[in-house]
Amino acid sequence: MGARSLVVGEALVDIVKESSGETREHVGGSPLNVAVGLARLGHHVELATSIGTDHHGRLIEEHLGHDFVGLTPGSRNAERTATATATVDESGSATYEFDLAWDLAEVPTGFDHLHTGSIGALMQPGATQVREALLRGRAESTISYDPNVRPTLMGEPQDVRSDLEQIVGLSDVVKASDEDISWLHGDETSTAEILRLWGRLGPALVVATRGADGALVHVTATGETVEVPGVRAEVADTVGAGDSFMSGLIAGLLDQGLLGGVDARERLRMASKDQLLQAVDLAIRSSAITVSRQGAQPPRRDELG
Repeated sequence: MGARSLVVGEALVDIVKESSGETREHVGGSPLNVAVGLARLGHHVELATSIGTDHHGRLIEEHLGHDFVGLTPGSRNAERTATATATVDESGSATYEFDLAWDLAEVPTGFDHLHTGSIGALMQPGATQVREALLRGRAESTISYDPNVRPTLMGEPQDVRSDLEQIVGLSDVVKASDEDISWLHGDETSTAEILRLWGRLGPALVVATRGADGALVHVTATGETVEVPGVRAEVADTVGAGDSFMSGLIAGLLDQGLLGGVDARERLRMASKDQLLQAVDLAIRSSAITVSRQGAQPPRRDELG
């Protein structure tokens, strides 16, 4: 049996209200998207989250069930399932309203790899439980993290920077977008400098995504920072692109035994640049497929060739 992965973080339902009066609902949440992406790439994964037993909670369970992503015990602990409502005006501009509370039951142990990110890693009171799970998990699991910041919910950069960098320090792999880094640190410090800073905090591999321009990859052991070009894609929308990159990166490292248990942590630190870039290549190709179709629809393994 392969490595067992656990994703910890929010799951929600996006409600889109069009100017025509039409309303659409679809399942979302960055950690949920990463879990689905990992499952579609052939890895055993479960999701520890907080949803209700209401209509929206059932939508989330059905969505996860299609790809055999399990919910951990205690995940159905919310009074109501979180939503993000986007109201679209005639010009196509959207205003957002979040109905989101984040509290988490005890996160189970016994997994080979843990991933967390976005709102669930920083919004209280659940963020404390996430951090405790990471602290416990380091004894048996490798850890990955995607800050995937949400400024409208997280306040000012200085409000979250310290907590965020604590999680960076607990992680083996960190992926952020260049927009995340710009919001956190402004434009006075280059993306490459921040990757080097985060690498000194603990992770062996730190990656910044740059949209169509590909990724910037920092290898802590050697101090190398490498530019990896993107691949051409016909863009339908960019929803879920970063999450597909994250699941592709984790999958690529799991495939090579560079994540999944404490022994893998040492293998990751000793890995060659070519091994690491092989995983980044899978991540970039996964993301390119996702942007080519509407919504957060990560690819399956057979679509990657």
